[in-house]
Amino acid sequence: MDAEERFQLVKRNIEEIVTENELRKLLEEKENPRAYIGFEPSGFVHIAQGMICAQKIKDLQQTGFTVRIFLADWHAFINDKLGGNIENIRVCGEYMKDAFLALGVNPERTEFVWASDIITPDYWEKVLRVAKVSSLARVKRALTIMGRKEGEAETDVSKLIYPPMQAADIFQLEVDVAYGGMDQRKAHMLARDAAEKLGWRKPIALHTPLLSGLKGGGRMDSIEAKMSKSDLNSSILIHDSPEDIRRKIKKAYCPEGVVEGNPVMDIAKHIIFPQKGHLLIERPEKWGGNLEFRSYEDLEKIFAAKELHPMDLKNAVADALIELLEPVREYFKEHPENLNMLKEITGANK
Repeated sequence: MDAEERFQLVKRNIEEIVTENELRKLLEEKENPRAYIGFEPSGFVHIAQGMICAQKIKDLQQTGFTVRIFLADWHAFINDKLGGNIENIRVCGEYMKDAFLALGVNPERTEFVWASDIITPDYWEKVLRVAKVSSLARVKRALTIMGRKEGEAETDVSKLIYPPMQAADIFQLEVDVAYGGMDQRKAHMLARDAAEKLGWRKPIALHTPLLSGLKGGGRMDSIEAKMSKSDLNSSILIHDSPEDIRRKIKKAYCPEGVVEGNPVMDIAKHIIFPQKGHLLIERPEKWGGNLEFRSYEDLEKIFAAKELHPMDLKNAVADALIELLEPVREYFKEHPENLNMLKEITGANK
């Protein structure tokens, strides 16, 4: 695979690259670069966090990258996840390792790294140096990376440490590329800005699109509307049963002819077509018979024209998700320990 082929594979289904020229240069000069993506161990993995990110991790690995999956345990503690209980957070981190292995990342090109493993005096020096070249206003604006509003730092000063820590993570991990969803953009831009001021090497930033929650985006922006594990009825977990997937999709926001803010169309666009390459609509002959779409654009055109009923779309998307997630369900049947522990912690077994 030459540098251009590698570039196109890395770019596939990416919303933003900062910058494309830097990425091209990296791929021309390095056969085995390193990338990172960070996660707070804070709950169950849903399809946005899991399937979109796992697919991009696999794309990166196919092009020669080693990917460091960063399990940000102390970041989750700062963010009050799982009650701020660090032991429960670490149980969740072990479950997340299972989740990404179940989703098919290449274990030979995956390194799981805990925040606890890199927090050293040298790390804290980097945090302080990033903080020294970043304004308070810039850091407060970046609080959205942790799902927080600017004002929340007024009652808990630890929140202000989070953005400089996330920038320092990138430098401490010594990676070429920082990858995340569009909701992580402000952290990556903070790191690039700090690197320029400090004379450090700027990380290339890759951002994949965000998936809307099943209740729909409406007039909210993509970050506000994104799928969240905090609302299990508005998200699909990677190990949900076929029955749960069908039930959740059936209730999802999907008005006839409406594409924008439609989570069912989002799933088709960002998961089904990239991973299956087609979508089969099965319906009786009296309602027009089966339809097979080979591109999202063709599906969008037909759905927007109200030539496809929302329930037919929902059934097809549910069936496709069930098929794609079958290996994940099988993995957790064989390795249930960490999932069961997390269910116990969160009360999901009740």
